Amino acid sequence: MGNFHYDVLIVGAGVAGISCVLVLGSALEKPYALNRKVGILLHHRNSHLNSALLNNAFGIAPGTNGKELLEKSILHLEKLYPDVELIPKEKAKEILSLSEGFQLTTNKNVYTSERIVIATGYTSPMRIKGLEEYVVPHKKAIAEKERIQLKNVDHLVVKGLYVAGTLAGWRSQYSIAAGSGAAVATDILTEWNNGEHSKIHDKLA
Repeated sequence: MGNFHYDVLIVGAGVAGISCVLVLGSALEKPYALNRKVGILLHHRNSHLNSALLNNAFGIAPGTNGKELLEKSILHLEKLYPDVELIPKEKAKEILSLSEGFQLTTNKNVYTSERIVIATGYTSPMRIKGLEEYVVPHKKAIAEKERIQLKNVDHLVVKGLYVAGTLAGWRSQYSIAAGSGAAVATDILTEWNNGEHSKIHDKLA
């Protein structure tokens, strides 16, 4: 096992996780983000996007296959933002709070990170040890399905630990999950920018 350190580590490569890392990746050339290390665990076998057919998402052609979109988004990330580290075939097993940041153990490695974003979806039970105290019934899902969420205030669970997408308490809708992940990214960028509100917009020349 290795030991690797990050400024931000995203757990979950569904809509929310990929949306979050795309915004973070697009900011890594900004002065306040230089030399920041961002990584994402690419395990997404359980993402609901794998079985989705998208007909009502802004900017996406009707009939788009969710699984193909997920695969293309990872290629997009590799091509445009190569400084982001992609960690394939690793599944988060446990998160421990440290005096500074967190330790994340996967099936293959041990990582430390100043900030962690959990975007693994709302299926019960929670399979990542160390998060049990934050798990509550999902407030915007059908009770019979026994969905879960993490207690949070505006995506923040505790200092340095964020949750995005359905696990943050949002409904299972593509556009909502994407916005949630992007919102977490801009909150992290704002922290890096000493509290100066930050967002990343590309513009036509």
